[in-house]
Amino acid sequence: MTDTLDTTLPTPALSAEERNWAMASHITALVLALLTSWFFGVGGAVGALAIWLIKRDDSTFIAQHAKESLNFNVTMAIVALLLIGLTILTLGIGALLTVPAAVVIGIAWFVCTIIAAMRAKEGLPYRYPFTLRLF
Repeated sequence: MTDTLDTTLPTPALSAEERNWAMASHITALVLALLTSWFFGVGGAVGALAIWLIKRDDSTFIAQHAKESLNFNVTMAIVALLLIGLTILTLGIGALLTVPAAVVIGIAWFVCTIIAAMRAKEGLPYRYPFTLRLF
């Protein structure tokens, strides 16, 4: 996958199953992250990782979406750990900045995940903003 991914054109000849699995990579990450109270974002990464490992050889479209979801949720885990670390490092005073930042980041995480799921269902590629591409 190149860094110049065209996110405006649908991928040709995608089956409904491929679109559903790609969408599931985002929705599963969202549900697991919410069920685990985000647990530093690890829950979401586990869901995306599971789908990527299971379906990566079946379809490049599914693999791209699952890998993108995995990268995004790992990035969110790193951000959560940094915010918690900053709060601890400042003996709680940093919470004045980290709590509002966490709320904004949480809303952005939720919105971006829903957009990614909708794009997958439409057969379109999606790149999360501000994401470390680790995988």
